[in-house]
Amino acid sequence: MSDDNTQDDGPEVPDIECEAEDVQSASSGLVCEELPDPFEGKRQEITEEDSQDVIKGWYEEAKKQTADTISDFVKHLVNDYQHDYGTICHACAAAAVGATWAVDHDKFQGGITGFQAGAIMWEYVKHWLHKEGPLRLQEMYNLLYPQYERHFNAIHPRTWEAVQAEARRRVAEVEAGDNKMCESVFKHMKSIAEGNVPFGLKIDED
Repeated sequence: MSDDNTQDDGPEVPDIECEAEDVQSASSGLVCEELPDPFEGKRQEITEEDSQDVIKGWYEEAKKQTADTISDFVKHLVNDYQHDYGTICHACAAAAVGATWAVDHDKFQGGITGFQAGAIMWEYVKHWLHKEGPLRLQEMYNLLYPQYERHFNAIHPRTWEAVQAEARRRVAEVEAGDNKMCESVFKHMKSIAEGNVPFGLKIDED
């Protein structure tokens, strides 16, 4: 899947089940018996390059899900297709959209606002990508419009305060001998800690 922000979470780990009799003590660690895959050889093999219509259909179906159907939808994504590196990403995303859609459209307590939708997106970023601290979603096509200049050359005072606090923390760790960093990075962080705004940015309340 083409993405500039790819992350490597390590090698794929197969589903395993460990029973007392299956586990052996060894110098190399525990050895567990792998469970057989009941759908092996039965899944439709697809690739991201050749299956765009299939993938598009997943996202369309995701927006039809309810609390009663979401489980079957996820099983369909997992059990009916043999995924490649890219399609598994779309399957995960479609499952997430489907589950969110099901909760949002619950007839008794659904109906989130646009602001809440944004808050949900940031919770995904926080709990799936494990990103903390000040974050900003940048719509780069706004470079086409002069009124969005401040979106690219300014940060909010609260963001600047948070960045300064983090810079001071990291500089203090280096000065105490608890951490190391290359000289150019240290000088950059120390400058921020001392109140110098980097990269020509402005501090803007708006």
